[in-house]
Amino acid sequence: MTSLMASAPPQAGTEILDRILAAPAGLVVLESGDSQSLIANFRAIARHSGQAIYLWQPDSGLGNLREAHARVPGCQRLGSALRYMQQSMHFGVYLLLGLELPLSAMDHTLLRQLARPTTGHLRRVVLLDPPAALVEHLGELALHLQGPASAPQRPRLRDGRWVT
Repeated sequence: MTSLMASAPPQAGTEILDRILAAPAGLVVLESGDSQSLIANFRAIARHSGQAIYLWQPDSGLGNLREAHARVPGCQRLGSALRYMQQSMHFGVYLLLGLELPLSAMDHTLLRQLARPTTGHLRRVVLLDPPAALVEHLGELALHLQGPASAPQRPRLRDGRWVT
C-alpha cells in the first residue's frame, strides 16, 4: 500500500506545475517560502510523469530533477544555463534557485528574451523565491505566482484525543 501512495504525485506540486504551464509568458516568478519542499514535489512529479523539469543552482549548475545525478554539461554559470534554455527545442520547465544580484547585463537580456511568449515548443523559466529587486526590475515581463498556501491542518484522532 505504501508503494501506491509513494507513486502518486503530490497535489500541491501538480497544481502549481499546471499553473506554470498555463502561463502566457515564458518567465514565471514563484514565491513559495519553502522552496526545498516544492523542489521535492517537482522531483516526485518528474519521476512519476517523465516531465522534463530542470533545476539550476549556483553551486551545482543545471540538472535534471528526474535523475538526481544527471547534470547538463557546460551549464554551471547562469549565463550558460540561460543560453541553453533559450536554444533548447524541447519541452522543459527550468527552475532557477539562488539567484544573486547583481546579474550581468547579458543575463538580464537573456531573461527578458526568455520571458517572451513562444510559439511551437513549450518552455517555462521559473524563478524560485528571487530577490525583490529582481522581481521589481522584471516588472510585468514575468507572471507572478504564489506557492502553495499552508493549508490548515485537519484535526485527527490519536489515542482517543484530537490532535492537529
